[in-house]
Amino acid sequence: MERITTLMTAQTLLGNLNQQLNTLQNTQLELSSGKQINEPSDNPYGMGLSLQLNSQLSQLTQYASNVTDGTAWTQASATALSDMNNVVQRVSALVVEGINGTNNQSDLQAMADEVDQLTDEVKQDADTQYNGQYVFSGSSGSNLQPYQTGQGSSDKYGGGTGAVYREVGPGTTVQVDIDTSATNSSTPPGPGGISSLLGNGPTANDGLLLDTLRQISTDMNSGNTSGLSNDLTNLTGNLHQLQALQATVGTTQDQLQLASTRIQDLQDNDTQVLSNTQDADMATTEINFSMQQTAYEAALKAGASIVQESLVDFLGNG
Repeated sequence: MERITTLMTAQTLLGNLNQQLNTLQNTQLELSSGKQINEPSDNPYGMGLSLQLNSQLSQLTQYASNVTDGTAWTQASATALSDMNNVVQRVSALVVEGINGTNNQSDLQAMADEVDQLTDEVKQDADTQYNGQYVFSGSSGSNLQPYQTGQGSSDKYGGGTGAVYREVGPGTTVQVDIDTSATNSSTPPGPGGISSLLGNGPTANDGLLLDTLRQISTDMNSGNTSGLSNDLTNLTGNLHQLQALQATVGTTQDQLQLASTRIQDLQDNDTQVLSNTQDADMATTEINFSMQQTAYEAALKAGASIVQESLVDFLGNG
């Protein structure tokens, strides 16, 4: 039979103590980090899953940022279109007042001056910017002013072309600038979207908003009240185009809101799975640490007794 020596006893004792100490240290690391996976060897599958989930969360964060940016863009567009709507409503009221025949030429010229000012306001709204970019100037001309303003300025569209999109999911984009296909106009859409409503002068008689406003001013200055009746019909058509664009922007905002909700749900789900995978159960970990610490201290005391007795026996036998 193999003889159990004092050295063998000591080595076994030290091996057990080291194993218990390693377990205690790992549990202590879980307590300090709050993670049950602190290195790949702790759980290779769990580590791989954690890396994948962190990557997905990073991508979702980018999508959420895109949604926020797109929402701000559409809000700027909606505000500008709403201001234009108010201008058109005011001009309509002036035209109706001009048609009733109770105003003298001086009154009509004063109305014409106000229409000219309101026309410039429409162009200023068309030049609305978000984050340093013109929201109605297309993707290729976001730094190009759509319309020049001020007395004597041209009504020619000066922006760029192409739609503006924001990616809100894998392979999923939303157009955040206005969709000219919603105007239901027989006039071909303008290159930057907004010109399908306002026009792309200096071409006259295109029937779009700026042309209508200019004609209203001309008819008021000349006292052509019969012409104002035709102008009012054209202005009503322009208003319908404008309201169609406003509805399109509202639809886009709804799409972005749905995308935001979906992204938030995915973030919550991935965050929960990631927590279940890598986070330590602190209550359980604290209990385990306490038990392991007690066991280790007991093993140290028992080991000290065994080694002490073995040394006494060795000296006695000597």
